[in-house]
Amino acid sequence: MGVGVNTLLVSGDKDTGVTVVTLNRPERLNAVDLAMAAELAEVWRELRFDADTRAVVLTGAGERAFCTGLDRDSVVPQPGSPYMIDDPLLRIGPKSNDLWKPVIAAVRGMACGGAFYLLGECDFLIAGPTATFFDPHTTYGMVSAYESVLMGQRMPHGEVARTMLMGTAERLGARRAYEIGLVSELTEPGAELAAATACASVIADYPPEGVQGTVRALWSAREAALAAGYAQAPHLISLGNLPDERQAELFAERNRTYRTR
Repeated sequence: MGVGVNTLLVSGDKDTGVTVVTLNRPERLNAVDLAMAAELAEVWRELRFDADTRAVVLTGAGERAFCTGLDRDSVVPQPGSPYMIDDPLLRIGPKSNDLWKPVIAAVRGMACGGAFYLLGECDFLIAGPTATFFDPHTTYGMVSAYESVLMGQRMPHGEVARTMLMGTAERLGARRAYEIGLVSELTEPGAELAAATACASVIADYPPEGVQGTVRALWSAREAALAAGYAQAPHLISLGNLPDERQAELFAERNRTYRTR
């Protein structure tokens, strides 16, 4: 399997059973536009039927970023009602598309904002030393709702609260992410993809029924909390987000200093 999709690169190895999915917009820091969102959902659903794929690695192209969330240039039409919000990132993750094959993230550079929709649905994360995690929502007058719910399942409460509330003023570095358990392995520079692929190869060599059942069981332990958090998210976003034009003004003033911890 070696399929090229417009904003994604998908490369499978029949011998190992591992497919690598690469977010391929490095010139935009792998930000997710509407085309990429649709293609991610399509790829995850296609991989459900690909018997040659028994484990997946998700990574980003280039050196600067794994993913920086929703592309700010994307225009997302919204219903004229506070009770209905269309979020194009809600269906970009593997679990949201009913894929129960293990997915390992290989993170290099920035992973922020909407990237947590993807990382929150990966089974574990491996990162290089340049990886940094942050959420800009509060800085720009937005509620971090879905991102906070997902990361609240992966990080200690105080750590996720600090990360989300500090916005762009602070970045969670790779070492600290490893210390608190967000990242399961910290590699040498440039070695995160190889390390993730090596883990995926081991898992892909096991009988898939047991592996996929374990993935499903692990996710089921999180589903009740996620469902409750997701039920509140649209209302909190409607109440707490500044108008789009004010968000844009704050974003235009984004030259702020930050520190990495």
